Amino acid sequence: MDKIILTGDRPTGKLHMGHYVGSLRRRVTLQNSGEYKRTMIMIADAQALTDNFDNPEKIRQNIIEVALDYLSVGLDPAKSILFIQSQIPELTELTFYYSDLVSVARLQRNPTVKNEIKIRNFEADIPVGFFTYPISQAADITAFKATTVPVGEDQLPMIEQTREIVRRFNAIYAPVLVEPEAMIPKEDACRRLPGTDGKAKMSKSLGNCIYLSDSADEVTAKIKTMYTDPEHLKVSDPGHLEGNTVFTYLDAFCRDEHFARYWPEYANLQELKDHYTRGGLGDMKVKKFLTSVIQEELEPIRARRAEYEKDIPEVYNILKRGSEAAREIAAQTLHEVKDAMQINYFDDVELIRSQAEKFAHRA
Repeated sequence: MDKIILTGDRPTGKLHMGHYVGSLRRRVTLQNSGEYKRTMIMIADAQALTDNFDNPEKIRQNIIEVALDYLSVGLDPAKSILFIQSQIPELTELTFYYSDLVSVARLQRNPTVKNEIKIRNFEADIPVGFFTYPISQAADITAFKATTVPVGEDQLPMIEQTREIVRRFNAIYAPVLVEPEAMIPKEDACRRLPGTDGKAKMSKSLGNCIYLSDSADEVTAKIKTMYTDPEHLKVSDPGHLEGNTVFTYLDAFCRDEHFARYWPEYANLQELKDHYTRGGLGDMKVKKFLTSVIQEELEPIRARRAEYEKDIPEVYNILKRGSEAAREIAAQTLHEVKDAMQINYFDDVELIRSQAEKFAHRA
């Protein structure tokens, strides 16, 4: 079976370093690996509208921001299909058919849905579109016959629900749909990058993000105020690594060659950690080193983004071409689904013939 990837993001804001570490960097590697027949990258605007239905302009403005972030990190429209969810109407039709295969009780048991409802204070008034998102996600995944879905651990219940829908559909109708596998990050540092203030998650509302589109000066300023070890009051004090955001970022981005370039006093990150924990190393020196590491990581991203920003109409054309290609694939899957469900009335020559014969006998 051909290996196909589907992944994407909600366009509710610019993408940040947490997205980069958690998914974007890995997508580029997978795209370039040659292991996959097709890589599908979706801007999930329809899903974003389920809890932003009263502010469509927010989604509208962020489509281009997310697209620029995708292109700037190295997602290549010649290798990956970049598309917009709402431009594929077949996904909506598949969602409708799959909704007959899932009970309300099953949706209520989904841990991811329960947690997201709590975060958004939807307990008393849940939008149906938001509540049924696992069904919509199943349509997204199966429409393109994705075999692999890169996700964080918090999304595993969603993938399992997709697998349940696939198994039930195939058992009732015909083995048309592909059961996907989840792919989660292998390295702990790539699973969750904290905000610059030490909070567990980067959030625009908390103002603790380093965005991929930030200028060099903005990045420097944000790292200067980054949360470290509150007990490390003097340079001579022993420092703690656990919960120290600076070292979490170094775990995610630092390589041995960075020391040769920016801090030859140390051979690798472990030597730096050993010095910090025994005392005698100030936080600002470590932050200065981290700044050099992050700037090196972001510089080619900034350069690519600057080039794409010169021709925004072409960025929209990339998304249009990708959406057209995605729709062609989804339309074929929908055709197979309707065949399996026997609702392909106008294409079923045998049905029309048999009905004609039946009624001819009555004449």
